Amino acid sequence: MRENMPTLIACLSSGKGTWTEVIKIIHSQGWDKIFLITNYFSKENFSLKKENIHFVLINAFEEVDSMKEKIVRELQGKINDFEVALNFTSGIGKEHMAIVEAVLESGLNFRLISVVQGEVKTLGLQAN
Repeated sequence: MRENMPTLIACLSSGKGTWTEVIKIIHSQGWDKIFLITNYFSKENFSLKKENIHFVLINAFEEVDSMKEKIVRELQGKINDFEVALNFTSGIGKEHMAIVEAVLESGLNFRLISVVQGEVKTLGLQAN
């Protein structure tokens, strides 16, 4: 990754094999805080346990606005940064939209991160 960001927000939901990427990103640097936006099943079955992992439970069958409000409430006052790392490898579009809306409503900027050719990378514009 180009730079270290202290906070990671990742969707941890459906998608065969997507948890592996989330785990790799969690291990990629010393995150101060990790927020996993997830459902009850994923929270109960996610085997990686760390003190700095916070689970935000949502229901993908709810409306986007309802999910967004839950995420905003859970993040409120817990992130002191101006920018966070986001990963959407896992989950579905409604969950992703709710997360982006919650991050923006919280006044945060974000960088998308992913695993590219086996390495964790920041996506988007790159300086030449």
